[in-house]
Amino acid sequence: MSATVQTATADSNGRTPAPVDSDRTKAENSLGRRLVAPAVVLMLLVTAFPMLRALYLSLFSYSLTAPDEREFVGLANYVTALTDSLFWRDTANTVMIMLVTVFFELIIGFAFAMVMHKVIFGRGVIRTSILIPYGIITVVSGFAWQFAFSNTNGFVNSWLPFVGDDFNWFAQYESSIAAIMVSEIWKTTPFMSLLLLAGLAQVSEDMIEAAKVDGASWWQRLWKVILPNMKAAIMVAVLFRALDAYRIFDNIFVMTAGANGTESISFLTYRQVIEQFQLGIGSALSVLLFLSVLIVAFLIVKLFKVDLSQARQEK
Repeated sequence: MSATVQTATADSNGRTPAPVDSDRTKAENSLGRRLVAPAVVLMLLVTAFPMLRALYLSLFSYSLTAPDEREFVGLANYVTALTDSLFWRDTANTVMIMLVTVFFELIIGFAFAMVMHKVIFGRGVIRTSILIPYGIITVVSGFAWQFAFSNTNGFVNSWLPFVGDDFNWFAQYESSIAAIMVSEIWKTTPFMSLLLLAGLAQVSEDMIEAAKVDGASWWQRLWKVILPNMKAAIMVAVLFRALDAYRIFDNIFVMTAGANGTESISFLTYRQVIEQFQLGIGSALSVLLFLSVLIVAFLIVKLFKVDLSQARQEK
């Protein structure tokens, strides 16, 4: 099927009509909807009831220790959460962990992706070695890094002589949150590099060679050719990792158990529901977490402003 694109011309009022999708775009969109429809239906069947149940329970003052005293309170649980300094402190922790970890994962992951893309000899061994941390269960990784940062038998203090052999990383907020972020970066950077490697594979070697012929340096080729053509892949990588980092729970649970003010929103929700049996306020927190994840996703998509038709190199 030949792709036909309507040329946008200004009308008598000087306004340019909205561009019309080509036949190829319409066909790809239709195929995409049919392919994802079964997965969407299955996900809705599995997740719709828990989500609606959480939304319903968030409107009640409901404790498992006194189930007969359940009382409808409307939006009171949301007001309680949004006016509590603890919620905003944990939100700040969550946002900081997300920003710092995704930033370093993007840089390190891109370096790993470049190595995996360019290496010729031992490519399989190098790629497998880089991806090993991502294959380790997060809880196991958390325990390993808790041991590594231990001031009695860990090895981190011996590698960093300026902190001292007896420095306790889990005695104060700053070092505790740093240890958590290091473990998160080590565990999930391979996932970032895998997504960026897929983006690198889409960059035309002819464009890079043309830039070399024009006398462009390595940095100029990186900023003017490679990164602009990887914009869609970078957006996907950042989006996936940001949403995952925003829901961080395992590393905090294993390494600090929320001590020294290192709680995240997910950990705060866990405390309310599992430890204190407060289903009402816990459900409200889970709904707020879900809404904040949607906001993060919206902001990332708007920030990158990726033109998908251009990413597909559609003419």
